[in-house]
This record gives sequence, structure tokens and C-alpha cells, in this order.
Amino acid sequence: MPAGEIMEIELKYDVDPTLPAPDFTELSAVAGVTEPAIENLDAIYYDTENLDLAANKITLRRRSGGHDAGWHLKRPGRRAGRRELQVPLNASHDEGAGGVIHVPDVLLEQIRVHSRGRALRPIGAISTHRELSELHGDDGQVLAIFCNDTVTAQSLLPDGHAQAWTEWEIELVDGDEKLLRKADKFLRSIGAETASSASKLARTIGPTPTRGVPSLGREPTAIDLVTTAIAQHLRHLTEQDPRVRAHEDDAVHQMRVATRRIRSVIATYPSVLAGPRTDAVAGELKLLASILGNARDAEVQAARGEQLLIGENASAAVTAALVGEQRHREQLAINRTLTSLDNPRYFELLDEIERLVIEPERGPDADRKARAALRDAVDECERKLRKADKRWRSTDDSDAAERHARLHRIRKQAKQLRYTADPGSLLSPPTKKATARRAKAIQELLGGYNDGAISRGQIARAAADPRLSAADAFILGRLDAKEEAAMAKSLRRYRRLRR
Repeated sequence: MPAGEIMEIELKYDVDPTLPAPDFTELSAVAGVTEPAIENLDAIYYDTENLDLAANKITLRRRSGGHDAGWHLKRPGRRAGRRELQVPLNASHDEGAGGVIHVPDVLLEQIRVHSRGRALRPIGAISTHRELSELHGDDGQVLAIFCNDTVTAQSLLPDGHAQAWTEWEIELVDGDEKLLRKADKFLRSIGAETASSASKLARTIGPTPTRGVPSLGREPTAIDLVTTAIAQHLRHLTEQDPRVRAHEDDAVHQMRVATRRIRSVIATYPSVLAGPRTDAVAGELKLLASILGNARDAEVQAARGEQLLIGENASAAVTAALVGEQRHREQLAINRTLTSLDNPRYFELLDEIERLVIEPERGPDADRKARAALRDAVDECERKLRKADKRWRSTDDSDAAERHARLHRIRKQAKQLRYTADPGSLLSPPTKKATARRAKAIQELLGGYNDGAISRGQIARAAADPRLSAADAFILGRLDAKEEAAMAKSLRRYRRLRR
């Protein structure tokens, strides 16, 4: 997780304001509870006019008072809990001319994929009188924090209103979820009830429509399947966007995959989803995948070069040729990627994909049964894969370039088959999972073969340097032999898998 980010795992309860604070020492794991520390917290929450953050279960606030005063960005975690990124208050940067509040750039980077250039404005003001206690274990370790909150809130949306309530929160620190379950049972036994809203902000501004992957009904149509698959891949894409901006491992690769998957769904079902808006989205996705691909390809080759050089007494010149140049290419491509992710054209693409999900351009087969459309699409992809394999097997062994090109075609067809079969997992019961697994195996095997071919090209270019020493030439020859052997192994495994 980025610096300053924590994983928040907590439970919230509505309580009667006259209910006395609980005695947590009744729980066997709790050895002691500190006297309540009093905090008075004032927070302003921000969102776009369309509540794009709230729709994605994200909250952004600027809070003063308390031990963690500052900017807080809360986002859904991958499993349980929420990820919270905190930035301390800085009067010299937070407040500009005329008292305008500036959101820290490190937070804006994490939500730009949702705000998309739209202005952020205050949507709620919440004041909290908090009594905070720590729950300690036998060794003095802080297991959890308990908060008894008296809340007054004002919605700043049109027709918003004020309200007040009392709530309890218990948040894990070093305790485990077993403690949380026991605390939940204990708090309910003394009168606490499940909070009526997931957060203070949600209670303040009221319900907002959430954006996620729509669920398929019992008898989905082809257009239902297609739009649900696109929504699923779009969610994955938007999850990777802030990870790419934060330079997290594998983020570029995952974002590229999501981009390609959406484009693949559009290409696979041309009679289900079709029209000028759809064509425009497909074209923009191709461009985005290409931009991400430049960074990803350089990353793969640099990592491959580093792996090849393990245990080799390579000179600085060889290392620079096989690793340094690729890292330089990767950085240039990353810079271009980040520039593209701040371009209004990218934000417009995201808006158009969302629009395709909500208001799809229906083709003539939009109302076909989903299973029938999926079956026919998979059958067509399998036919193309078999045809590509047959063409490769018929190629003369002496024509290395053509054989490589045709193997590349097999890999692309296997990937298309995999992406076409994958939406079958959305159906109930799921279908085509085995087909997707086999296609993935082919794709990965031949992907390794293709990476080896590119690597051998890098080695050949390095070996052509006239300044190369005899020792360096020997090392490069050995590395080339390693790659050749790895490629031959991939081919043998592919032949077995094909049979």
C-alpha cells in the first residue's frame, strides 16, 4: 500500500445516547481498557457534483482536531475493511487565495479515475464529540480502539438537512477478527444495533446510487452478458489506475489486460453490441492498450535480462544493453502512460464505456439467450485457433520468420478464445471454464516463446557491438543458447497441450 495508508477494519453501531459505555474487560482477551480520551473532530467531505466518489464507495475528507487531523481518503479494500490514505494538514498548501481548499496531489492521483477532471466541492460537514478508549491485551498490546461518538451533521447538497445521532465504533489494531466477533456479540447483547449507514457521510447525505458490476438474472440475454462482462473489466481497469499512478508492481500489466478484455468482448460479439459509439470505444481502447503495452513490454524484457544475468560475470556494457536500455525505455513509456491518464480523452473513454454498459448499442442478436451467444462465440474462436495451428504446422521448417509469425497468431487466437470464454463464469451455473483454462495455458506458453524471441533479438544487437570483448561475446552466446533452449521447451509443451 502507498506510504501513509492503513487498512481499516471496524464495526459500527447505532446506540441510544443514554446507553452507558460498555465494559470490555468482560471479554477474556481484553486485560484492560484506558480511560476515555476526549477528541472534538470537525470534518468537511468532498465529492464531485455527480457524487462520483460516493458512487464508488470512496470518501474524501479534511478533518481538524484529534490525533489524526488531516486529509483522509477511504476506499474499499480488496477483501475486508477499507484502505485509508492519510495526509497531514499543511496550512501553506491546503488553503489558497480566497480561502479555497486544495486537495493534496497524492490524494487526487488516487481518485482521478473517478473524478475525471470534474471539480471537487464540499458535500457534507460533520462534527463529532469522541470518547476514545484503547483495549489492551495481557502484554499491553493495543488490540482495538473503541469510540463513543456523538455526531452532528449537515448535508451540503441541495435540499440537504441537519441531523444528530450517537454511534459506537470498534476498530482492530493488533487484535484479530476473533476478538471482533466476540466484541460484536457482546455489544449487541447490551443494546447496540447495526449502524443504519455504512459511514457517517452516507448517513449525512442519504443513499446514493452505487456503480458496480450488474448481476445477471436467471435467464440473461446476450446483451446482458456482454455489458456485465464489460462492467467487470471496467471495474478492474479503474482499480488499476491509481496503482499505475503510484508505480505499484504489475499495475501496468493488469490495466493493459483489463483494457484488452473490454476490447475483446466488443470484437467477439459484433452482432450483440454494435454501433458508432461502440466502434469509437474499441478504437480508443486499442490506443490505450498500445500505450500501456510499450511500458509492459519493456518491463518484461528488463526483468528477463536481469534473470538471464544471474550468476553471470557480465560487464557493465552487457548489463546496460540487456537491462539498462530496457529500464530506460520502460521509464519513458511510463511517463507517456501517466501523461495519457491525465488526458481528457482518457476520461471521456471511461465515460463512454460506462455509457455502453448503461445504454448499450443493441445489435440484431442482443436478445438472444446468453448461453447460446456464448457457445457460438466460443465455437468460432476455437475454429480460428485450430485454423491458425494448422497453418503453423504446414509451414516449412526452413522459414523461421513465417513460423514465428504464425505461432504469434496462435497465441493471439488463444488469448481471444480465453477472453471469449471467461464471461461464462458469470452465468449460473458457470460454463466454459475448462476452455478458458486451456486457452490461458496456450497463451502463456507461446507468450514465453515470444518473449524469448524478443530477448534473443536484444542479445543479437548487443553482440553486434564492435567494442565487445571476447568475454562478453562468450557470455552473450551462452545467454542466447539459454533462450533458444527455453523456446524449444515451450514449443514441446505446446505440442503436448495441443494434442
